[in-house]
Amino acid sequence: MHLKFKHLLDISAKLRGEGGCPWDREQTLETMRPLILDEARELSEAIEKGDIKNIEEEIGDVLFCLIMTAQIAQEKGHFDMGTILEKNAEKLLRRHTWVFGTDKAETAEEALALWKKNKKLEKSKKTK
Repeated sequence: MHLKFKHLLDISAKLRGEGGCPWDREQTLETMRPLILDEARELSEAIEKGDIKNIEEEIGDVLFCLIMTAQIAQEKGHFDMGTILEKNAEKLLRRHTWVFGTDKAETAEEALALWKKNKKLEKSKKTK
């Protein structure tokens, strides 16, 4: 993992750990939900305004909310950031068959159609 990303993971663990921040330590998966939605809304507004500096800041806020959520899940024994990153990378490789496979997509529309097809195929395999 990139050192700067690992630094954020370490900050999250410290905030949630013994002697950390009382507010951060009280957070749960459920309490993180409105925080994530609020930060995503603020990011959306910054994008709508074209405010590049604010976009950068809000991406950081959304990212840290997600890191904190992953930290809470790790503490509960559900999963950790490593598995999140690994599974997401695998999914992106599976679904982008025109980049990492043999399918062809020359336009954004063709790429989106293949993405939807691959996602649907993937979901149908999961339900079997």
